[in-house]
Parts: sequence; C-alpha cells; structure tokens
Amino acid sequence: MPENEFENTPRLPAQTGRLQVRLVEERTRRPVAGASVRITYGADPDGQLREYTTDGSGMTEPVRLPAPDGAYSTSISEEQPYAEYTVLVRAEGYEDAEVAGTQILPEVTAVQEISLRAAAAPGQFERIVIGPHTLFGSYPPKIAEAEIKPVTETGEIVLSRVVIPEYIIVHDGAPTDSSASNYWVRYRDYIKNVASSEIYATWTDAAIRANVLAIMSFVLNRVYTEWYRNKGYDFTITSSTAFDQKWIRGRNIYQNISNIVDEMFGNYLSRPNVKQPILTQYCDGRQVSCPNWMTQWGSQSLGQQGYSAIEILRYYYGESIYINTAVEISGVPSSWPGYDLTVGSRGAKVQQMQEQLNVIAGSYPALPRIAADGIYGPATKAAVEKFQSVFGLPATGTVNYPTWYRISEIYVGVSRIAELM
Repeated sequence: MPENEFENTPRLPAQTGRLQVRLVEERTRRPVAGASVRITYGADPDGQLREYTTDGSGMTEPVRLPAPDGAYSTSISEEQPYAEYTVLVRAEGYEDAEVAGTQILPEVTAVQEISLRAAAAPGQFERIVIGPHTLFGSYPPKIAEAEIKPVTETGEIVLSRVVIPEYIIVHDGAPTDSSASNYWVRYRDYIKNVASSEIYATWTDAAIRANVLAIMSFVLNRVYTEWYRNKGYDFTITSSTAFDQKWIRGRNIYQNISNIVDEMFGNYLSRPNVKQPILTQYCDGRQVSCPNWMTQWGSQSLGQQGYSAIEILRYYYGESIYINTAVEISGVPSSWPGYDLTVGSRGAKVQQMQEQLNVIAGSYPALPRIAADGIYGPATKAAVEKFQSVFGLPATGTVNYPTWYRISEIYVGVSRIAELM
C-alpha cells in the first residue's frame, strides 16, 4: 500500500512515528509467522487501514504513521501528544486479538507485542484497551513513604543482597483489591512497560535514563524488602500509582526506551552505607507537586539544559545518591564476561554464546546457524547482527552487555519452549 495512505487522517499533523507489531504464542512465546495484522486510526476504526503479514520472526515491518507535533510531548502541553491506533490480528489456529489505543509518538518506534492464544473454539476473541499515558491522563498521586525501609524488625528483610529477578508478580490494582489479577512479568519487560507508561520516548536521553534508574530502584526496593509479602500479599508490586508505578497490561513499548533498559537493567540507586535500593519516589510535576522527589517534567527540562542522568538524579535526591550494580542477575545461564565479544575473540564465552544462538535459531528461522567452535569469525558476527536486528538492538555485530543478556533471555525462553513441546 502507498506510504502516504494515512496522510488525510483528520486532526493529525504531518509528523510521523513508527509502529512494529510482534506476535508470539501466549504459552510458549514462539514467534507467530504468517499472521494478518491490520492497523487503523483509533478515532476512525472504519476508516483507512494498513494490512501486513508477519515474517518468520513474528514481526511486521516498521510502519510509518501520522503522529502529533513533537512539541506536545517534549514540553508541557494541553494537547494529546500521541496518536492512538487499533491493531487487529488474525492467525490460523489462534484466537483473534485486538489492541486498542497503541500510542504513537513522533520520530520514535513503538513496538506492540501481542500474545496469541491457541483457538479453543470458533469465534473467541481477546481485546485489550490501553489506558491513557500517566502524563496525559488523570491518576491518583503517590502516597509518600520513607525512601529507606527499616531493617531491624524480624522478617523485614528476606534477601541478603540485591538480586535482579527474572520475574516479578504485578498486582493489577490497589493492594487491597482482591478482585484484581496477578501477572508474572519478566523484570526487564516490566521496566520497559512502566517507563513507556510514565515518560515520553521523545524526551532527552539523559531524562529517560534518569527516570529508568528511578523506576528500577523503586521496584528493586520492593523486591529486596519483600514489602508486600511481609504484609501477607502474594505479589511483588502493584500497578496503582497511589502505591507504586503504572504498569499497563498489553501496552506498547518504545524501542529507544527498550534499548536503554537493556543497557542499564543491572543498575539501581544507592546511598552510602545503605544496602537496599533507594525507594525513589517521583511525580509528574504538573498535575501533582512533590517536594524532595524527582518530577518527571522537571527531569526533561534539566535534560534539555544539558544535565546528565546522574546530575538530574542528584538535583532531586541529593548529592549522596549514586548508581550501583547488582551482584547477581537471576535466570541467566552465565554472566557477561566483562568485556565485549567481537571478531577475533576466542574461548568458552564465545562458544557458549554461539551455542545459545543456534538454539534460538530453532525458533527464529531468520537466524543462521553457526559453528560453535569458540572462534568469533565473520559467520558469528553476521549471526549476531541478525539477532540484534530481529530484537531491536543496534546491529553492530559485537556482543556487548545488552546483547549478551538479550541472547541469554531469548535462549532461556526458547529452551523452555522445548520443555513444553
């Protein structure tokens, strides 16, 4: 279809963003190829549409779509800063699925992942509606807490060190809402979801990094202190902005936010002589004021003035705050070697990475299989580049920290596929 087919969509300026849809099986997370994906402008579901077919990695090509003026999301505005689209999916052997409200910002790529259920009966259908972004909608303000939790009470602390969990359990409501569902969410996916729900991907790199660090430190404080489990609940954190951070089931994330999270997910914020991650509370700074906390719009303003991420954080939380790194990452076969793997590298870490890529290729046929000989040659570089391209990482052909752990994450996932088949 022509690239400009959405140009006459009403009430949308000429700027564009990008949308890429990724389909996976709900049970196994295996990519779903050959599915029909229809994209329509949310305010006019019966109007113009685009239709695509997913490739062997379960993805559509990136689609350019009209989006509002970038000024609406980079500075405070009364205008809605994102356009909303509806994504309808049909795939043989699966229930139809629809996501309404996918949020497209200008000049960034939105990634809408949709999990498909195997069709149990004709006519079954799942529809997810993405609620307003927290900076545009109206949500309850955070109830203030101490940033450092007491550790002297019996049973208060379960963990002896900070560990990056593989999964956390999100309670999709207030803590006392027993009707709300609990969801097992991979840690990095949770961070990407919250960041995409609470800040705009069009912000400066420094502002995004500062907010991602605050989000990660907040949830790791909940993990480290077993905050809700010590109160008798069976979850890690809630999706209520009054108590925690906003997580929206099924929402799209943004590729630049995803890449920053992959780069930084082992970090959190600390203070001297304090073991636990700091409960870094914050507010939007527009609808809600919060003295002594970071304001999200304020962080963007500082980023525009040239502040770095740590300078933004110290501006709000004080000079004693610093970036720390967790000693352990759960759910990975082996930790990053501490240096980049590239052409000319040799040894056990190279061989392990090659073996993992070959296992991944069993579920992602776009990836070439390579000799697992422990020698990083041109074929390994090409396989790494293809992996990076498929999973939205910069296609450098070098296995750096984000690539190592993304390979580990996908490898663990497809290994579990084999166990389920």
